[in-house]
Amino acid sequence: MNVLDQLFKSIRKTPDLPAGPVEFIVAGLGNPGKEYEYTRHNAGFMAVDALARKFGGRVDRLKYKSLCGECMIGGKKVLLMKPSTFMNNSGEALREAMNFYKIPSDRTLILFDDISIGFATMRIRKKGSDGGHNGMKNIIYLSGKDDFPRIKIGVGAKPHPDYDLAKWVLSKFSDEELGELDKLNARVCEAVELIVNGNMEKAMNSYNGK
Repeated sequence: MNVLDQLFKSIRKTPDLPAGPVEFIVAGLGNPGKEYEYTRHNAGFMAVDALARKFGGRVDRLKYKSLCGECMIGGKKVLLMKPSTFMNNSGEALREAMNFYKIPSDRTLILFDDISIGFATMRIRKKGSDGGHNGMKNIIYLSGKDDFPRIKIGVGAKPHPDYDLAKWVLSKFSDEELGELDKLNARVCEAVELIVNGNMEKAMNSYNGK
């Protein structure tokens, strides 16, 4: 093995995971493809990437109509998911993974964008309606459940009421906004760890609106 091969192998290596089943799913919603990178609608994907960096996972395996990876969060084996179905069909991916691992909806945490809360803040909820978000709408429709815990990520309101919604959520973040989102995602990682460990109330009290 030459030096370059050794370097590549070391970069790709992920920590060994203990034996045992996946206990929790964390899915970030977004659209696949280069043209959608760093867009507002992909805030969920960006949050999952932050989780992978913090907890030592690699979200690069194609499975369950998603890019997936496993990592340990708070002593639990967690499946990280970025559905490849495009936003409006996110439920197809979630349903496959949940059925395979026998994970109920209340142990499936969804991370997604929201234009109705302050930019670079989060809102944590135990359950609820889709709130007009097409990804959540499909997940709730296909599962028949609405008790998915969720973290809504503030991506900024439309510049003015008449601005086209689709155009806005598919617009890219500025460099300054990306810096603010990096700070937010550090807090999202802390909140996810609390939720995975069953401390939903503490996560809500500590991070809602922050």
